[in-house]
Amino acid sequence: MLQYRQVIVEQLGMLHYNFMSTTIDISNEKDFPNYKKPKKLSCVLSLSSLMKTQCKQHMQKVIHSIKVGIALVLVSLLYLLDPLFEQVGENAMWAIMTVVVVFEFFAGATLSKGLLRGLGTILGGGLGCLAGILSDDFGKIGNALVVGASVFIIGAAATYCRMIPSIKRKYDYGVMIFILTFNLVAVSGLRADKIMELARERLSTIGMGFGICVFTSLLIFPMWASDELHRLTSSKFDKLACCIEDCMKVYFSLVSEKENTPRINVTDCKSVLHSKSSDESLANFARWEPWHGRFGLSYPWDKYIQIGELMSEMASTILSMKKCLESPLQPSTLLQHAFNEPCKSVGLSLGLTMRELGKSITNMKRCQAKVITVPKLQSIKLELTSLSTSSKLKGIANVESLAIANFLFLLAEIVDKVEVLAKEVEALGEVAGFQSK
Repeated sequence: MLQYRQVIVEQLGMLHYNFMSTTIDISNEKDFPNYKKPKKLSCVLSLSSLMKTQCKQHMQKVIHSIKVGIALVLVSLLYLLDPLFEQVGENAMWAIMTVVVVFEFFAGATLSKGLLRGLGTILGGGLGCLAGILSDDFGKIGNALVVGASVFIIGAAATYCRMIPSIKRKYDYGVMIFILTFNLVAVSGLRADKIMELARERLSTIGMGFGICVFTSLLIFPMWASDELHRLTSSKFDKLACCIEDCMKVYFSLVSEKENTPRINVTDCKSVLHSKSSDESLANFARWEPWHGRFGLSYPWDKYIQIGELMSEMASTILSMKKCLESPLQPSTLLQHAFNEPCKSVGLSLGLTMRELGKSITNMKRCQAKVITVPKLQSIKLELTSLSTSSKLKGIANVESLAIANFLFLLAEIVDKVEVLAKEVEALGEVAGFQSK
């Protein structure tokens, strides 16, 4: 690969040196017969797939709404049934608030918010009681000073912790509840025994609300964040494979002079590029979920985030290739025709490789990248190197050579990223215990 890049750099240098003194010979596109693009069934298939996905998402939203309604009915029984209301009293509103605040779409998100809410309430209430006990020994003025100082110190320290990326990503909600509970308890002015009794009653009602959320979320058509992350990660491979193949088809398509510059729909590519935050959220929720299906408690979700980051980098390279297609600096139809077949063959090979990697994750089977995939990609690199040094580029106008060299360089970068992806997918299979094919 280093040899290929050196060749590209040397070629670009010669082009820059001779650019102003070179006469550009653009071949007439009429020398080649025009042909119509074959009709694609992929549009119909992608439309049906999109409709199927949207229907599934709509059904999941309906199911989630019904589950929230069931949870609200169950928690409202604390008010509606007299025996329960006599035991709980007005503190039943905390159970209702817990259901409304904690219940999330994914089971892992519900578990994380519920547990963090309980932990933040316990720690904040405990420290608030401690601050109240210490302030009672300093008189009225000393009481205000101690409470004010404790609120300032604890509030400032906890707020600073919220801005730490690792804590903000995983425990931000718990820290927020901790700050809220500590301030309410510390400045309430109640005696320690009354605070403990109030905290016990509210914790019991919060626990009831959380129990109803867990029961409804985990036992009635559960929505697992782990399944969603697994599905989204595997689907990204097919999306990028389609984008790569489309780039090859568009770049080497013969168009007439009257047609506009062809464009590529890279919506899927942009969605992959901007999916890092959603992947991190799903991975965080998946860590809280219990053992279910094929996913254990110590499943390597960090590997999914690494694979997602690599695919985001590849998506940015594909978008750069799209800009290369839209650039006014384009080779002639004659030069495009000379590189048509080998580059399309490379694009098809990359597409097949990406789909194989995606199927490996979907079916949870090892892909054997070191034995099969990596040697195939090494041969593609050699083919691109031979194209960059072939005699087809010699004697061609500088602008045309610069355009095709830029395209080949981006294609080589994609090959490199596919090779790294193949190794990461194989590493995921080893750590997660994928089955051998």
